[in-house]
This record gives sequence, structure tokens and C-alpha cells, in this order.
Amino acid sequence: MRLLRNGHPMSRNKIRRLMKKYNLFCPIRKANPYTQMAKALEKSSVAPNLLKRDFKGKGPRYVILTDIKYIFYGNCQKCYVSVMKDAYTNEILGYAVSSSMEEDFVLDTVNMCMKLHKHEIPQNALVHSDQGIHYKAYSFKALLHNYELRQSMSRKANCWDNAPQESFFGHMKDEIDISMCKEFDEVKLKIVEYIDYYNNERYQWDLAYLTPVEYYHYTMTGQYPLELKHLPKKK
Repeated sequence: MRLLRNGHPMSRNKIRRLMKKYNLFCPIRKANPYTQMAKALEKSSVAPNLLKRDFKGKGPRYVILTDIKYIFYGNCQKCYVSVMKDAYTNEILGYAVSSSMEEDFVLDTVNMCMKLHKHEIPQNALVHSDQGIHYKAYSFKALLHNYELRQSMSRKANCWDNAPQESFFGHMKDEIDISMCKEFDEVKLKIVEYIDYYNNERYQWDLAYLTPVEYYHYTMTGQYPLELKHLPKKK
């Protein structure tokens, strides 16, 4: 390239002949084996998308969505909320609130979900998430395996694969008031209270005008709460 720039034009064939004549070789950079290994490990840790947006096709407790969201409070402080949500009834089955992104709080979410609802969750139910680092971790995969749950992951950079979970976080951010909260414990209490309200008191149009907890019992027993029978049907 230096010769060419200094006024010595050569064709590719001439360059090849000169290299062959003087036994010259151009070194080719080899791929970094550590980079290749990291990419291979990352790819192997991504679970297939078994859900394929069929959020409500299998009935209650069969598809469980999980995700993490951060919330700002006080003087630009941040806390993290991990939840597991029944895609059919919209009920929050497990949650954890943490002041850091440590791996354990995601495991706490799974343990809480199974402690409270293990007898309701069918074998080989799906736990669907994005491709976040917490959900690729061996400890998370091993925990799901121990509970006999299958793992499913959204496609990369595709928010629609986990849209119902994002819907819950959107409602929570709109409806919860943490403007006066200065400490982590205050914010945590507000979030816990909102999740209880969301499950037990917040009626939803798409759930036959029931709360998530009521809708689950309605789908399992067929008994509609008497006090809500007068409501009009959705058009």
C-alpha cells in the first residue's frame, strides 16, 4: 500500500507474482479462541422459544412469565423488581425486590412462586423470559430443572415475545406513588402492597371483570362471584 500511494501502480496479479517470486506471505489474523469460546457458551445458554406467544392457549399456571424491572426513587436511587406472572390469569405468583442486581433475588422469585403455588403448577410448565444474564445463569437453570419446569426465552431484541409481563410493569409504574419514598424499605413496602392490590382488588376487563385471583378460581371451579354477575358482558 505504501508503494501504491507513492506512485508505483501495480495490479493484483503483479503483486501476487512478486510475492511468489520472493516467497512473501501475508499473515492472516486468527480468530481469538477466547472470543469464540465466549460466543459458543452464550449461544448454548440461550433456551429455545417454546412459548411462541401462545400466552393463554394452555390454561392457568401453564405459562409463567418472568422479568426484571428497575424503579428510581429518592435521589436517583434505583431498586430492582423481579416477578413471575401467570400468563393466563395475570396473577403475580412470586416476586422479589432488591437494592442490587445480584443473582439471588431472581432465585428468590422462583422459590416464592413454587412455595405458594407448587400444587397448582402442572409438570413441565413453561417459565418464559428474555435473554437476560440472570436467566442464562447455571443456578437459575438448575433451579427450574429441580422444580421440573421447562425454560423458554424470547428471541433477541423482540419485546413482543414477553409483552404481557411488560404490561404489568407499565401499570405498576403508572399507578404506584413513590414520590415521597427516600429509603429502600419504603419503596419495597409500596411495591409489595401494589402487588397484593393487583392480585386481589384490581378488576380487569379481559378477566371477565374479575381480579386475577378471582379469575383463577373461576376458571378452576366455574363459579362466578355472585356480586359481579350484574356487570355487562364485553362486546
